[in-house]
Amino acid sequence: MKTAFITGIAGQDGSYLAEFLLAQGYRVVGTVLNVREISDTFPSGLLGRVELIEWDMLNYKAMEDILSGYQPAEIYNYAAYTSGEQMFEDPVGMGEINGLAVTRILEAIRKINVKIRFCQASSSEMFGEACETPQSEETPFKPRSPYGAAKLYAHSMVNIYRKCYGLFACSAILFNHESPHRGLNFVTQKVAYEAARIKLGLASELKLGNLDACRDWGFAGDYVRAMWLMLQQAQACDYVLATGQIHSVRELCEIAFSRMGLDYRIYIREDVGLFRQPEKVQLVGNPEKAKKELGWVPRIGFSEMINMMVDAQVEKLNVQKD
Repeated sequence: MKTAFITGIAGQDGSYLAEFLLAQGYRVVGTVLNVREISDTFPSGLLGRVELIEWDMLNYKAMEDILSGYQPAEIYNYAAYTSGEQMFEDPVGMGEINGLAVTRILEAIRKINVKIRFCQASSSEMFGEACETPQSEETPFKPRSPYGAAKLYAHSMVNIYRKCYGLFACSAILFNHESPHRGLNFVTQKVAYEAARIKLGLASELKLGNLDACRDWGFAGDYVRAMWLMLQQAQACDYVLATGQIHSVRELCEIAFSRMGLDYRIYIREDVGLFRQPEKVQLVGNPEKAKKELGWVPRIGFSEMINMMVDAQVEKLNVQKD
């Protein structure tokens, strides 16, 4: 039985990947900051099915000891500061956790067992002020946030360890991907949550930024499957994971509120103070390499995903009412 190691297993991608790997027959070991504190919020469907351990992204010696003990076949690194509204709040911490900590993991692999396969969750934020659209694996990076810069450092080190030390290390350049497990600091979940609250009479309006802002949004469950496929290949390589399609926040609102039988125009208020600086070039991914080499095609479309998120919020809110 293969052992897979997932850092940040309690997050959106970690929980979806854990479910996927368990279905494939893996032994799944996941890291959290504090096992006792996470037990109440950890997905109930995973409790007792995965092994949870405490893990400090700043402690290299502990990383080495843990990985030496478990000897995983595959490592998926999802532990990171969020790319949502907080991406500018702690540049130093962002650099440590999203950047330098990845080098610590790679170095531990190099010392312990170079046969361990490693997948880094990189980000479309590395493109930042992109020079072309859509963005592919060949598009130059030009990050414009501490988050994007830290992710680019980690991405660069993955490439160095692959080329210079012979590790099977690869980066998934992830465009926006959402699900019912997404945090409320992301606009997709915020809209799903408030649509459900308004329908249930718990809120009356929602303030958002630019409704015409567009993103390439995919489903998290599809993206973790692609990352698993990346580690099953004969050679390690980096891949853009995206849908290649863009949708506006306005379209997001229309789908979410329509799911509740509501007209979003009655309840949504645009707040100029919430507008983000617009991109000069639209961030949208070109997933052709992943489709061709991995045989990967997203299975869940945008509307279906948003409906899933709204339904999940309604269910949660009804449980809380009871």
